[in-house]
Amino acid sequence: MAVVDVRNLEGKTVGQVELADDVFGVKPNADLLHEAARWYRASQRRGTHKTKGRSEVAGSGKKLWRQKGTGRARMGSIRSPIWRKGGTVHGPQPRSYAYKLPKKMIVGALRSALSAKLAEEKLTVVESWDVASHKTKPFRKALDRLDAARTVLLVDVRASRDLELASRNIEGVKLVATKALQAYDLLLHDRLILSRSAALKLSTALGGRA
Repeated sequence: MAVVDVRNLEGKTVGQVELADDVFGVKPNADLLHEAARWYRASQRRGTHKTKGRSEVAGSGKKLWRQKGTGRARMGSIRSPIWRKGGTVHGPQPRSYAYKLPKKMIVGALRSALSAKLAEEKLTVVESWDVASHKTKPFRKALDRLDAARTVLLVDVRASRDLELASRNIEGVKLVATKALQAYDLLLHDRLILSRSAALKLSTALGGRA
């Protein structure tokens, strides 16, 4: 098992924690990470795009001129798609882009992303996220003492309200619970900071066979 130092919010080392090798020590799979990121981004698409067909655009339903005898092409409606401001044919309609991904692939991508953070020495474990207040300024100083990069992903088993308020206004910082952690979040942020309880929870939940 990998042994990682545990630090407090003052930046001092206060202990160590063992992380499961089958979660934090696997060989990263780039193809799996790509598929997990693609799946996550697809599920986030709103899919609210919409074009109007000929039955939805404004315009009279009256036939423009008689069928024969004018020398012009026959035309039944001003809302025809071949006319300017007419309806759109086969245009985009509201739909969901989400699709299912096997659980083994989701778990495997998480293991790959977590292992990559540890291998690149971009993973930090803190004793707890017990912040003194909901103020942003002291929390920003605490992150600086933990060598936080420009983009930081904070993970806890169950975040307190003070932690949510203290972190939400800092650009590049995102707070997630362990049960909501996605491989895409790990790829998007440069540094990962876990609480001790979150690290142990992930080791247990993602360990063994998925």
